[in-house]
Amino acid sequence: MRFPRASGVLLHPTCLPGPHGSGDLGAAAHHFIDWLASAGQTLWQILPLGGIGPGNSPYMSSSAFAGNLLLIDLCELQQRGWLATNALATPPAGNPQRVDFASMVPWRMQRLADAAAGFAEQASATERASLSVFCAEQADWLDDYALFMALSEASDWADWCDWAPALATRQPQALAAAAEQHAARLHFFRFCQWCFFRQWAALRAHAKSRGVRIVGDTPIFIAYQSAEVWARQALFELDAQGRPTVVAGVPPDYFAATGQRWGNPLYRWPAHAAEGYAWWVQRVRRTLALVDIVRIDHFRGFADYWEIPASEPTAEHGRWLPGPGLALFDAIKAALGPVPLIAEDLGLLSPAVKDLMAATGFPGMAILQFGFAGDATDPFLPHNHRQHSVVYTGTHDNDTSTGWWASATDRERHHARAYLATDGHDIAWALIRAAAASVADMTIHPMQDILVLPTDCRMNLPGSPSGWWVWRFEWHQVHPWHAQRLGDLTRLFGRLPASAA
Repeated sequence: MRFPRASGVLLHPTCLPGPHGSGDLGAAAHHFIDWLASAGQTLWQILPLGGIGPGNSPYMSSSAFAGNLLLIDLCELQQRGWLATNALATPPAGNPQRVDFASMVPWRMQRLADAAAGFAEQASATERASLSVFCAEQADWLDDYALFMALSEASDWADWCDWAPALATRQPQALAAAAEQHAARLHFFRFCQWCFFRQWAALRAHAKSRGVRIVGDTPIFIAYQSAEVWARQALFELDAQGRPTVVAGVPPDYFAATGQRWGNPLYRWPAHAAEGYAWWVQRVRRTLALVDIVRIDHFRGFADYWEIPASEPTAEHGRWLPGPGLALFDAIKAALGPVPLIAEDLGLLSPAVKDLMAATGFPGMAILQFGFAGDATDPFLPHNHRQHSVVYTGTHDNDTSTGWWASATDRERHHARAYLATDGHDIAWALIRAAAASVADMTIHPMQDILVLPTDCRMNLPGSPSGWWVWRFEWHQVHPWHAQRLGDLTRLFGRLPASAA
């Protein structure tokens, strides 16, 4: 699928301003969409919307289908009368430019519990009916998710394979008894998902009204401690006790000398093929119900993936194995028609990956920060970009462009100065300009680069298990010239929609 020439911004909702310890789906998110429109931007790229996992990563969610409870706008719940007037009066303390998960998570979860109780007492018949309809329509994933979360809480978040054997192996009588025992918590998690999806639908409708398309993110792998692995154990490489025998990651690369051992269970691809890749079709269908375009993370894993024995502490010792290849995407296309996907095709690519990219026709990615270590043939330099691609100054895994410049080698700096015709004093915007001028159909700029922020504002450091995903901005950091300059470049290089150009 081809995309029109466009420009956008990469920013996860947790990074938005707001008084409750983290960005959410409330007023600041709606205002950010207005800001994007004022800057001529027609794309908003986010990270995965699921709940956070180990290290607070959105790429290790407890569900491939559920939304992140911590993104729920508490003010909207208060406006509906489900929270007391003083419930939000003492928000969690902390730096407004950082997410303090240790204080934010329990504070928000308690307010959500209070809101669920308020709903039970005060909700109108219309609201109760809306929740019931949601639960019925989403039962294929929601019931497993709610029970999984309730059981995880009750076990103090022990791995599901360490639960009582009848629950770990999903014996029907044990599941029914657990659902009855934890009925109140099941109601809570269903209520929260209803709130999340209501609010997300309103936010997406606002984006559509302002001409902004949302680019979502689907990790190729899901967390072991997730509702879907527990519910569909036969689809994953697990032993008889339900423990992973092999896990996902990548070998040593640019980001990590010992590779990255992500720890996700690997798919049992023959089992997926036997059911016509129905689980993946459902996953893509659900994601496209939430966003306009989907970026699939680590696309190369569909061609060939790095298998690490679960006993290995790093990713150094593993092997490449073939993935499902084109058969998976043929099944998705047969079920859903042409799908608007972006393939994250970074790293060392095998011939199989290149063949799969060509066969699917999905646009790949180009990262400008990677372009200056080589020579004029480097594929990440703008003069080598492909039209059917998406160019970034950097991604959530990169340093900010200002931080990259501070740590770049002398050779990289010399190359960048000559190539970009800059002395380096405004390197972030020099890269933004080069991305905007690229022949690539889409360009997406991290908000940190627009605001010219240093290394301590980067979103993630691959291979580092803690201390990331915390950056936030405040509105006082955003000046009129940011939108004006971004809009001017967008107009100059033909990235405005035809109606606005």
